[in-house]
Amino acid sequence: MSYATQLLDTYPRTFNVDAGVLAATIDALNDCAQACTADADDDLSEQNLPELVKCIRLCLDCTDVCAATVRVTSRQTEYDANVTRPLLEACAATCKSCGDECERHAQMHEHCRVCAEACRRCEQACRELLAAMK
Repeated sequence: MSYATQLLDTYPRTFNVDAGVLAATIDALNDCAQACTADADDDLSEQNLPELVKCIRLCLDCTDVCAATVRVTSRQTEYDANVTRPLLEACAATCKSCGDECERHAQMHEHCRVCAEACRRCEQACRELLAAMK
């Protein structure tokens, strides 16, 4: 059981959204931020560094967007969908761009394949949470 699930299980109020969908999104956001951080670092160690500059940039952007999104989505007290919804949309778009770029390098670099997978999972989780909010 994830920490997100454990903490949501102890929340003293009712949720505006399904707690399982919320927990899965929180976990995916954390995983993606970690994978993108690690992938950017791995990219910096590669011999073909100039070819990976865009990948590094997108990974750093994705890390920042996922980290901000997970902090906001983790706060449920006095929840405001007008704040959360645009963050989730931006996060899904960022994860798609980063995942697409990492996928371009996946055959040559296993760390890029892993990162692309985390980005795809996070993009899908953000979209599922957005759908659950409507």
